[in-house]
Amino acid sequence: MSYLPIGQRRELLALNESNKRRIPLFYIAIVVFVVKMALLRHFLFSGIDWPRLAADLSAVLVILSLVELITPAKLKAYAYGGLNLIFSLLLFSSAVYFEHFGSVPTYTALYELHQVTKIQSSVESTIKFSHYLFFADIVIALVIWIVALVLRGRSDGRRPAAVVSAAPMYRVVITVVLIASFALSARFIQLGLPIANELVEAEQEGFLNYQVSAVIKAERDDSIASEGNTDEIVKEVNDLQSTYPYKDNPQSGTPAYFGAAEGKNVIIIQMEAFQNFPIHLKLGGQEVTPVLNELAGEGLYFPHIFQQIGQGNTSDAEFMSNTSIYPTAKIAMSTGYGDRAIPSLPRLLQKFGYDTNTFHVNDVTFWDRNKLYAALDFNHYYDKPNYKNDHFNSFGASDEELYRVAVEKLSADKQPFYGQFITVSSHFPFEVPADRAKMTLPDNLKGTQLGSYLLAVNYTDYAIGMLIDKLKANGMWDDTVLVLYGDHFGLQPNDNDPDQVSKALGIKYDPKVSRFNIPLIIHVPGAKEGKVVEQVGGQLDIMPTVANMLGISLQQEKFTAFGHDLMNIDRNVFGMRYYLPTGSFFNNDILFVPGQGFDDGTAVNIKTLEPVTDISTYRKDYDYIMKLMTLSDRYVKSLPKR
Repeated sequence: MSYLPIGQRRELLALNESNKRRIPLFYIAIVVFVVKMALLRHFLFSGIDWPRLAADLSAVLVILSLVELITPAKLKAYAYGGLNLIFSLLLFSSAVYFEHFGSVPTYTALYELHQVTKIQSSVESTIKFSHYLFFADIVIALVIWIVALVLRGRSDGRRPAAVVSAAPMYRVVITVVLIASFALSARFIQLGLPIANELVEAEQEGFLNYQVSAVIKAERDDSIASEGNTDEIVKEVNDLQSTYPYKDNPQSGTPAYFGAAEGKNVIIIQMEAFQNFPIHLKLGGQEVTPVLNELAGEGLYFPHIFQQIGQGNTSDAEFMSNTSIYPTAKIAMSTGYGDRAIPSLPRLLQKFGYDTNTFHVNDVTFWDRNKLYAALDFNHYYDKPNYKNDHFNSFGASDEELYRVAVEKLSADKQPFYGQFITVSSHFPFEVPADRAKMTLPDNLKGTQLGSYLLAVNYTDYAIGMLIDKLKANGMWDDTVLVLYGDHFGLQPNDNDPDQVSKALGIKYDPKVSRFNIPLIIHVPGAKEGKVVEQVGGQLDIMPTVANMLGISLQQEKFTAFGHDLMNIDRNVFGMRYYLPTGSFFNNDILFVPGQGFDDGTAVNIKTLEPVTDISTYRKDYDYIMKLMTLSDRYVKSLPKR
């Protein structure tokens, strides 16, 4: 600087000295990012376990150290600003995702980002004002920057601050921090990998490390899936299932209800967000579900059925009810496995002369159903362009319009048909137009989500009544078996306190058992009387139960099912690994939810809804289900691509 005039030399030295006194952006970013990780922990784990922030700090230091080392000094402000914005968006969306789905998102959730605009009203209803705290620092920084510009003016003649290059020793220190934090993150991941419970794993590893762990597990699962061909895996499935006593006294004769609906048309209605508790519920003397109550009285009613969906939610329910295969819970089955030729009910029924059709009022690309329906081999699908938009909700057409088109199409069939109907009128946030509501709410439920939900469920029930009337008018009712089930829960747990629900409705409502309990009703034409089937089951069991009633033997057809015919078993056990962690299962007695493993898990009696303290006798069920779900994943991954 000796060649500079003395005045400029003094100014530059003063500016450099001022820069040295400033807190480096690296340190500021560490504080900001860790605070945001603490905020995310608050949303995901209902509190902040401060010692566990070390896991988040280690991952944050890895990222920020890399940015500090590779970014030129003059670009650091832009790099940190851009990274902070991306980081804030990631954490914000993760908090909203958890609020909506109850699961910690992994990188695989990115595959479904394009679906967000199609469920915009649902997503917007999930967002809380507190979620926007992730952007608070950005807003504050922007305000300070604008104020500083105004106060300083744009042309005050002052030179911009000189950039001070990082000293070599500083870079050495940052490199050491990078190596140490990388090693620490690796250790957190190593300790977390054996934990099956995703929520516990994410809490212990930290959100960012958990993403790395998800990649490692995916690679490991793919490696395991590559071991053995489909036939070998099927043998392993059969060998494993033979070790579980589903029936007390296995008989070689004709199974109960075999062929009870042989040759009949089949309509399966998947009811959106439909829990079991509204069945037979009355409000002020009004039946919430009068049509379903009548069907339950005339047909087979299964009050102890539970959802098992994965990341694909409604589309995963479609997948399960048609395949009896577990969703992997790592990706929507329509997205991850829509390129396969999957053994399914539509494929099976085509062998017996059925025409197979599916109906949904949204665009067929929603949740990649265009891939799913091809994978399941439906003959026809009828999506959005086939319906008149009566603007019932954000999806467009109402259930009544869905059924109008469906009956019109199916009545023209000259052969037995299978029709799958996917309803959406009871979709969250449960907004039924005032002129379409069919029930009057008590004052204590008006303006509540519970009240809105019951109105939506009541409309769904009403529309099913309209469908039945159309089937009767077209001479199809007496030749059609009708199957109805819920795809998943409706009431959002964070908005509905179980005690308040119980008090408002006069029932006992458990936050897990009641939440995941869905109805299953099967109406067979000509049946003389109804029956309540107490056997516990899941969505995997729908397909085998329907096949048996149609007179189709899955064993003779060499069809690999991971569920069972509910009319021909005495006990059952099945897993759930979305909305509840991997290792959770239902059996005839309990819902079990693991901690880090089995020993620190908890259980609730599914009939009394009371806690079960002695879980020791259920370890074999836990071990069995963990093996069975692994085999299911290997099986679906081994299926040939189309």
